Amino acid sequence: MKKIFALLVAAGISMSAVAAPETFSSDANHTFSSFTYSHFGYSLQTSRFNNTSAKITIDRAAKTGSVEATIDTKSVDTGSKLFDQHIQGEDFLDTGKFPTITYKSTKVNFKGDAPSTIDGNLTIKGVTKPVTLTVTGFKCADHPMMKKLACGANATATIKRTEFNAGKYAPNVGDDVTLTFAVEAIKD
Repeated sequence: MKKIFALLVAAGISMSAVAAPETFSSDANHTFSSFTYSHFGYSLQTSRFNNTSAKITIDRAAKTGSVEATIDTKSVDTGSKLFDQHIQGEDFLDTGKFPTITYKSTKVNFKGDAPSTIDGNLTIKGVTKPVTLTVTGFKCADHPMMKKLACGANATATIKRTEFNAGKYAPNVGDDVTLTFAVEAIKD
């Protein structure tokens, strides 16, 4: 180890510059996902899933990473218990058969020092499709309350719900659904 350290120092490389993957688990109080769609063209409706979890691995020096997220479909929150049940039905999420939505990255792409897009596979109702998330915000820093390293990000993508067997009333109720993820994660 001393020889490796000496070689790194001689080459002008600090130990902090050596690639080191870090793993983070989502903070349940500050992680959720939401979806927005057109309702007959009258308005854009936004609802959320209250239970979303994620495991994130990032190597900021090597500019690589991975993301695995799971959404509890029964945690859908439209603001109306009756409408929550409607969205959980067979025509949409079919939560009885498909209790989760998952996203598993295949590649994290960086622009400069921050992730810019995440390529991966989204599974809804047993249908898996490639989906690229656009990262709209990213920050890693010491968490002031937890006294641990934390990373947070926002990411978004637009999918066609008909491609996931959830297309009831399309195109009157918009086929395009914008998914948004807000994640805050603490280093394991």
